[in-house]
Amino acid sequence: MLKSKLAIIILIVVLLVGIGVYFLLLPEKEEKVYRVGILSGLVFAADAVDGFKTGMERLGYIEGKNIIYDLQETDFDIAAYQSILQQFVANEVDLIFVFPTEASLEAKAATQGTNIPVVFSVANIEDTGLIESIPEPGGNITGVRYPGPDIALKRFEVMRELVPEAKHMLIPYQRGYPIVNSQLEALGPVAAAAGVTLTELPADNAAEIKAGLEALAASGDISIDAILIIPEPLGVTAEPFFEMARFAAEHGIPIGGALMEVGGYGSLFDIGIDHFKTGEQAAPLADKVLKGTPAGTIMVVSSESFLKFNYKLAQELGLEVSEGLLEGAIEVIH
Repeated sequence: MLKSKLAIIILIVVLLVGIGVYFLLLPEKEEKVYRVGILSGLVFAADAVDGFKTGMERLGYIEGKNIIYDLQETDFDIAAYQSILQQFVANEVDLIFVFPTEASLEAKAATQGTNIPVVFSVANIEDTGLIESIPEPGGNITGVRYPGPDIALKRFEVMRELVPEAKHMLIPYQRGYPIVNSQLEALGPVAAAAGVTLTELPADNAAEIKAGLEALAASGDISIDAILIIPEPLGVTAEPFFEMARFAAEHGIPIGGALMEVGGYGSLFDIGIDHFKTGEQAAPLADKVLKGTPAGTIMVVSSESFLKFNYKLAQELGLEVSEGLLEGAIEVIH
């Protein structure tokens, strides 16, 4: 009886050892390595890339180990957007992370008829056709909304607080850019109610901005009380901004909306988003997509806005700045 029990124990031990050896000798299952194409389409928002990578790392995606990024950078160049995206599609990447709005629209078009999902950031959804709805973006796309119309209204209100006597504001913007109309539509009735005339200055580049401003100066009647930069790419691209800010400085006109400094000329304030945090917000969406959830079923999230203020420039212009405005800013330049 004892020998029988001992034989059974020995048999069990042999079996366990054998099973253990079997599993030890099995080839290790290779971990999936994801390939993500990143189109950084606006220098002003380039921090979104670092935010995205940081967010992905927190979720377990280690660059060079289980994820490879193909980062392509340009600065508001439609032809470059198209070329880069065509290459991503040809390379059959697992996902495309893209910003801003126009680049996101190009990514949506470039991936039509493919299985490549798109996660956008710093992109307006109003009147652009980028998504079908916030809860159900549709197609194979989702992302982080840039709240353009909301921010445009906030920028107008801050400018009104700084220049309460303003009756005429100039609004430069990229001609034909898809996010502009929704902002102008939001601003129109608010400005009218405040007795403020909005004059639009659409342009394609710095040269056209300069020509438009020089035409105003040549008229001999510069009645512009403020230059308001709304959320669009022209006002945050170095060369056009330089022309706007130089004109503003030469004529003592407050300029604000996006906080920039180029060639010694700057602006008063910025109401915008934290691009790094916006990139981080996109990471959980990308994670869901890479784990098999269709992008078009993942709810679009929205970036939060903040205020940065150039108090030094405000003092130089002799503007009164309320304590409430300064206290509401996350950054104040003295």
